[in-house]
Amino acid sequence: MAQDQPSAARLDEVVAAVRALLHQPDYDDGSAGPVLVRLAWHSAGTYCSSTKTGGSNGAGMRYEKEGGDPANAGLQHARAFLEPVKAKFPWITYADLWTLAAAVAVREMGGPEVRWQGGRTDFTDDSRIPPRGRLPDGAQGADHLRFIFYRMGFDDQEIVALSGAHNLGRCHSDRSGFEGKWVNNPTRFSNQYFKLLLANDWEKKRLPNGQEQFVYVEEDADADFSAEDGEKPEELMMLPTDVSLLSDPSFRPWVERYAANKDLFFDHFSEVFAKLLELGIVRDANGRVANVENVEHGYKSAPKKSDTATAPGDQGPAQKGHEAAPLKEENEKQRRKNGSRL
Repeated sequence: MAQDQPSAARLDEVVAAVRALLHQPDYDDGSAGPVLVRLAWHSAGTYCSSTKTGGSNGAGMRYEKEGGDPANAGLQHARAFLEPVKAKFPWITYADLWTLAAAVAVREMGGPEVRWQGGRTDFTDDSRIPPRGRLPDGAQGADHLRFIFYRMGFDDQEIVALSGAHNLGRCHSDRSGFEGKWVNNPTRFSNQYFKLLLANDWEKKRLPNGQEQFVYVEEDADADFSAEDGEKPEELMMLPTDVSLLSDPSFRPWVERYAANKDLFFDHFSEVFAKLLELGIVRDANGRVANVENVEHGYKSAPKKSDTATAPGDQGPAQKGHEAAPLKEENEKQRRKNGSRL
C-alpha cells in the first residue's frame, strides 16, 4: 500500500531548522539558499518521462553512481549544510529534506511560495539510479535545452521559467567550469535575470580553462573605480544556454514577458518548480506516494551521513564504459549540431 507522508506538525519543525541554516556568511555570497535550490533541481532533473526513471525519489546523490556525476560537482556543500537538520530530525528522508529545503530557500530569498508534498523515500541501494548525462550542459544552445527538458516533460514556456532560477547563486570554475554570478544580488529571488539578459550587450569571453561564457561589465565601472572604493565591481556573466534564450523565436517572448512582469514570472516559476520537485513521483488519490520502492520499503529514511562536504569520485574518464555512454553520445551529437550557434 502507499505510504503516508510526514505530518504537517513535524514538517513545520524541519522548515524552521532549514530557515535557521540559510545564513552562511563564509559561503559564497553569504547564503546556502542558492546551492540548496540547485541540489533539489539536480536531484529531480534526472527524470525521463518515457522510461519513468529518475526524479526526486530516492536521494540517489548519496551514492557515487549519481553523486559522482561531474554535473553535480559542488553539491556536496549543499548536502553538508543539511546534515545538522538530518541529525535533529532523523525520521525525515533525504529525498524529502532536499526538496523541502529548496522550496523553503526560494521563499526565504524573496521568491514565491512553492507547493511541496512529502512522502519520498530513500533508496536502499543504487540499482534504481538513472544513467548520467541527463542534466543540462550550460555550454550548449536552444536545441540542447529542448533535448534535456522535453525528456522531463517540460514545454518551452516552462524551460524559460525554470531558467529564471539563475537569479540565484553563481558559477565556480572548479565545478561547472564557468565563473561568476548572473545578477548583482544572487541571494535575492527576482526577475532581474531576465531584465539583464535583455538590457545588456553580452560579450563572449574565454576563461583560462578554455570554457566560453558571456560577460558584461558596466562601461564606466573602470573609470569610476578607485582604490578608496574598495573592491572593484564584479562582472556579471551568462551561460551560452542563457544567451540562446534571446535568439530562439519561441523562448525570447517569454524572456520579455518575465522581464516586464515579475508577478507573472513568480506565478509561473512557482508552478513549474513544484512540478520539477514532483518528477518521478506517483501519488494515489489521497496524495500518498505510491512508487514501487515506497510500497516495497515504506517511508525509509537513510542513515545520516558526514557533516563534512565530501564528493564521490567520477566513474571513469569521459564517462565511458558504463550505463551513461548512450546519453553521453547523444549529448555530443547535440553539441556538434549546435556548434557555435546559440
